[in-house]
Amino acid sequence: MTTPDPIRRFIEATNEGDTAAFLDTFTADALLSDWGRTFKGRAEIARWNQSDNIGVQSHLSIVRIAPVDATYQVRIAVKGSGFNGEGDMTFTLEGDRISSLVIA
Repeated sequence: MTTPDPIRRFIEATNEGDTAAFLDTFTADALLSDWGRTFKGRAEIARWNQSDNIGVQSHLSIVRIAPVDATYQVRIAVKGSGFNGEGDMTFTLEGDRISSLVIA
């Protein structure tokens, strides 16, 4: 399956350490939930990005991706100075941006 553009840009921006491009992958009012910790809007997502993503030099790669109803279930391999291993991300897209990302 071809990776939808917003998800591809999310991964590329993370891997390149480009915070502005990373935040631009989200809608202004996007929701990010990371194992129950909730971040609403780009300002809060920027805090998560600093503590859990680009701020800890995360490098992401897709293990598998599958569309499920109106979402995409993505298995991600993560390397960096924070979490290392695989995890599941569920992306909901709105146009060319991510409106919701649930990490579990």
